[in-house]
Amino acid sequence: MIDRFMELAIEEARQGRKEGGIPIGSVLVKEGIVLGKGHNRRVQEQDPVAHAEIDCLRRAGRIGNYSNTTLYSTLMPCYLCAGAVVQFEIKRVVVGESKTFPGARVFMEAHGVEVVDLDLTECKELMEEFINNNQQLWNEDIGVAP
Repeated sequence: MIDRFMELAIEEARQGRKEGGIPIGSVLVKEGIVLGKGHNRRVQEQDPVAHAEIDCLRRAGRIGNYSNTTLYSTLMPCYLCAGAVVQFEIKRVVVGESKTFPGARVFMEAHGVEVVDLDLTECKELMEEFINNNQQLWNEDIGVAP
């Protein structure tokens, strides 16, 4: 059974896809309470830094102290999002998968972040389907030159 917070992140990813964007979702949780949810909005908002984790943090707003928070993401965070995790001292990140994109796991762990990869089939299938049908957009998202 999938953790309820990861399920919320998956719902966010599905919403992003439904809006014509990239299917990545994120949820910020503290002591069992959801502080914010978000999804990748790069396409929808024409914003190169509107990644799911950044959107989630923006929607959580100013919470002062991020200790004891956990960031859930359907995909391993990239260096941009991992930088935000390290900057705000989020100590735990739970990801749905890292097969389609390995992200910045080593960077986060080197900065004391516990990274848990659930390796969920549902998250992999969501990304694989998107990547197969939108290779150019995906390459743009991860910064790969054409």
